[in-house]
Amino acid sequence: MKYTQLGRTGLRVSRLVLGTMNFGPLADEATSHSIMDTALDAGVNFFDTANVYGWGENKGRTEEILGTWFAKGGDRRDKVVLATKVYGNMAGDGQPAWPNHDKLSALNIRRAVDASLRRLQTDHIDLYQFHHVDRNTPWEEIWQAVDVLVQQGKILYAGSSNFAGWHISRANEAAARRGSLGLVSEQCLYNLAERRAEMEVIPSAETYGLGVIPWSPLQGGLLGGAIRKEREGGASRSSGGRAADALADSAFRAKVQEYEDLLAKHGIEPGEAALAWLLTRPGVTGPIVGPRTAEHLGSALRAVELELSEEILAELDRIFPGPGASPEAFAW
Repeated sequence: MKYTQLGRTGLRVSRLVLGTMNFGPLADEATSHSIMDTALDAGVNFFDTANVYGWGENKGRTEEILGTWFAKGGDRRDKVVLATKVYGNMAGDGQPAWPNHDKLSALNIRRAVDASLRRLQTDHIDLYQFHHVDRNTPWEEIWQAVDVLVQQGKILYAGSSNFAGWHISRANEAAARRGSLGLVSEQCLYNLAERRAEMEVIPSAETYGLGVIPWSPLQGGLLGGAIRKEREGGASRSSGGRAADALADSAFRAKVQEYEDLLAKHGIEPGEAALAWLLTRPGVTGPIVGPRTAEHLGSALRAVELELSEEILAELDRIFPGPGASPEAFAW
């Protein structure tokens, strides 16, 4: 496994992030524990979760599965850089949140971190991430709450998720006025087929020293050989959501086909190429992979060692061009 610093911090993390969103809904506890064992044995030390994972009426279930895995001992918790998130409504789907039981008020942050610590069966969270922007809570209040948690030893670092570039700027300027460390990471939607983050989010993250942690690195399965799997009659995550909508467009489907043909010519698995491409991008700490099986994890691990030639990288840029440098992407 290869490692890097998380943004401007001294924290060393693996270049692959184990996403746990499938633990509970799509992988039972025993399978989830097995996947985490395999990941740790392979040197993956960066695990990402969220308080709302488990979904439906089972929000929090994913954190509980991590907690029972940590409770097995064997230095599991000491070896893992643990990241979780706060913001969402923890009531069942369709149920309104009780006042102050969601978002980023100081009260909810305090309540949510204690609940996550109980579920995770640990005394601290290494990276506590804001799952979304709270437009109604001032950053001075948020940072005051975070500073207290850091002083108490309940969290070490704070990160963001799904922030715009200017949200990162506002957050870290407010932190600087307090003498606080501020955000050290941004978790955003970023992959070959979805490169809008390059316009503002990634430049802002680089300017303020945040590590970029891409989620949905295969665009919901679109970049994992979706057309080939469709042709072979195999199950594919492209059968629904963003990927299905994209493949319904004939022009974009042709791009995906060209992508798959290029990689087939070089004997490279599409999903592994998509992950390897992200590892070449400036500012990227490591993509989040969310395996449902040990086989899925094995493919992701191979991507860390995959070296894409300059020829392939140029072809990938041609097929899926990015927006261009900022601010030139907006104007001349």
